[in-house]
Amino acid sequence: MKKKAKYNVAVVGVGVVGIEMLRVLRQRNFPVAEVRVLARSARDIDVDGQKYSVKPIAPESFDGIDIALFAGTEGEKGAAVTFAHEAVKRGAVVIDNGADFRMDKNVPLVVPEVNGVDVKKHKGIIANPNCSTIQLVVALNPIHKKVGIKHVVVTTLQASSGAGKVAVEQLKEEIAKIAASGATNVHVKAENKGMPQQLAYNVFPHIGSFVDCDYTNEEWKLVNESHKIMHDNKVKITATTIRVPVRTGHSESVYIETKKTLEPDAVRSLLAASPGVIVMDDPKNNIYPMPKDVEGRDETFVGRIRKDCFVKNGLWLWVVADNLRKGAATNAVQIAEELIK
Repeated sequence: MKKKAKYNVAVVGVGVVGIEMLRVLRQRNFPVAEVRVLARSARDIDVDGQKYSVKPIAPESFDGIDIALFAGTEGEKGAAVTFAHEAVKRGAVVIDNGADFRMDKNVPLVVPEVNGVDVKKHKGIIANPNCSTIQLVVALNPIHKKVGIKHVVVTTLQASSGAGKVAVEQLKEEIAKIAASGATNVHVKAENKGMPQQLAYNVFPHIGSFVDCDYTNEEWKLVNESHKIMHDNKVKITATTIRVPVRTGHSESVYIETKKTLEPDAVRSLLAASPGVIVMDDPKNNIYPMPKDVEGRDETFVGRIRKDCFVKNGLWLWVVADNLRKGAATNAVQIAEELIK
């Protein structure tokens, strides 16, 4: 990309991730000449007091755009599938938050703290990984580079906002209905339904659709995307993804087996010195990462670092991050920052 003082940026989609992209661009002082907000239909929106005029998306919408941030509609009718190549034809570099291009061998899949150099390999499109994958590899990569990781078992506890605005509304509506009933009935039906099960007063192990080996496609994303980002498909990764009644902030219970021994204190020091990681690990004083404390933050937080008492090179980590920011919008803007360096 040609170096400029300022860049014309398009943000495609104004759901929870698109709104967060607009917020992050301002907060990180990205060198913007023009922000063009695109969606299916025209309307005006307000983000933290800043007004934006949303224009209907069309191929010509990308004329003069340098960087196009797609908020991430997936599937055959996704905005990126329809318009990404049109944007590239008109000279833009596309950074896509959806799943459509992530496993394309010609498209780099990037987490800047892990494989930022891969940005240079782009052919017009760069993919933003799945939210749960991003925080996982930010925590794992320093350990993998230091001593090597053989095996990973991860259980995710994912917030409602990971399923979009309608899922957040479903959780709010369910909580309100239960509260109104005096907690005498914890079985409710929401009018706004974005998830396959009730979430208030509940958890369920079902994110995405069930595919190979009875895993969900969300679980396979953690496997395949981590391999691609860390450039190592020999690491054995297995996952269970769980939806929990939290608004924003994904948590992960991560068990790893390393090739060489690394004591918990060494892990703490290593991660504390790693870019994008904050270690919060003093459980005796009730200090460990929690979703309510990381909401609105861009870092990946790690705590409960401890060894497996029964396996020599076994370690446990507790990893928490804001899924709308580091898990989506912030990582996309960080990719753009790598692009213009």
